[in-house]
Amino acid sequence: MKNTVKKKTMFLAARVMGAMTACSTMMITAFAAKDDSSEASLNDVTTPIIDLLKNVLNVLIPLVAAVGAIFCVSLGLKYSKAEEPQEREKAKQHLKSAIIGFVLIFVLIVALRIATPIFTDWMNKNSGKK
Repeated sequence: MKNTVKKKTMFLAARVMGAMTACSTMMITAFAAKDDSSEASLNDVTTPIIDLLKNVLNVLIPLVAAVGAIFCVSLGLKYSKAEEPQEREKAKQHLKSAIIGFVLIFVLIVALRIATPIFTDWMNKNSGKK
């Protein structure tokens, strides 16, 4: 019974994602075209999206660093206050996982920040705009 529900849910999710992809492609093409006779330009559509992404990343980098530092300090305090060995080991594992998670998130955000101009240049070069 559970497998059929999972299969139906996965099938529905795949159909929704396919429909969203088709709609977003049509919307990009429609918004990129200035009028019926002109050719669609991806640059007109991607510039506001890339600007928004840059602004979000400018805020996200210090925010992730601050939240990560506060969370790791609180887990460090929990680790230092733990009296029983099981609590101490559990707090130590949570602290390790939190540090790995926040470092991974921070590295991925910085990588996205670095990759955005590279992908923008690649898109402009391959779309016919020099």
